[in-house]
Amino acid sequence: MRIYRTLDQIKESFPNACVTIGNFDGVHLGHQLLFTEVVGRSSRCEGTSVAVTFDPHPLQVLRPEGIKLISTCEQKAELIEHAGIDVLVIIPFSMKMAAITADSFVDDILLKTIGVRELVVGYDYAFGKGRAGNIDFLKKQGAEKEFSVTVVDAHYEDGMLVSSTKVHELVADGKMAYARKLLGRYYQIRGEVQRGKQRGGKEIGFPTANLSMDREDLIPKMGVYVCQVICFGKCYGGVLNIGVNPTFGEDRLVAETHIFDFKEDIYGKPIKVNLLRFLRSEKKFSGIKELSAQITRDVSEAKAILHKQHKELNLSCKEHFNQ
Repeated sequence: MRIYRTLDQIKESFPNACVTIGNFDGVHLGHQLLFTEVVGRSSRCEGTSVAVTFDPHPLQVLRPEGIKLISTCEQKAELIEHAGIDVLVIIPFSMKMAAITADSFVDDILLKTIGVRELVVGYDYAFGKGRAGNIDFLKKQGAEKEFSVTVVDAHYEDGMLVSSTKVHELVADGKMAYARKLLGRYYQIRGEVQRGKQRGGKEIGFPTANLSMDREDLIPKMGVYVCQVICFGKCYGGVLNIGVNPTFGEDRLVAETHIFDFKEDIYGKPIKVNLLRFLRSEKKFSGIKELSAQITRDVSEAKAILHKQHKELNLSCKEHFNQ
């Protein structure tokens, strides 16, 4: 997949461009339907499948309080590539971009720069100044300027509308099984392993790989999770605690993962952690002995869950490395 991070990088429009446009936060099943439609249409007309998105997310610019994102731009690009898209255009979003009218966006960006021949959008998509570029506007523009417009209907899983908003809600509530239904994969956090207090192995008996977390990011419900860890080209089981270590009187938010059957030095190395199931809320213990006993129980419960799901987890691991 070719990635263009500014419009200036596009020197000529794409042949028979079949385009979808959106923020695609989380790249959930609804987004994946858009990509499937675009890839199918581009194949039929021997054209180019193109996804257009924005970085930062427009709401991070337009709302002073920002927005908590499901996926980083890097992860979003990986998932879009996995969907089979030929070209990803990432438009830098700013107040200047926000002021562009819907007409100018169609004429200057979709038509002149990208060369849209077919446009695929979600049922509720709108863009341009004042969100004037709604579905009715696009259909009229398409009729006047000779590009087709296909609208993909809302998608539901188990009666839940598949949307980034709903995924946010489920992750914040620790409902990882439901979040997976909407995402089509496990919810994942990632980062480089940081040096912590190093109490896990020496004092508590359970060494951990620590990832720092920003309170401005989407934070899953604080507590302990069964997890799958992707590191050094392999997948491992584990238990993850997201919280502030109240037993030790700390308040720095951190994600601490005890990886099963793993003894490698991974300080400064990147890992990915899939959250499978919420086990319990974080709590303050009387001391290290009580905390260690609880972690022993957590590990036992997590291993039992992982054993039951081993076929599914093996498939998930293979899919990850085949992306």
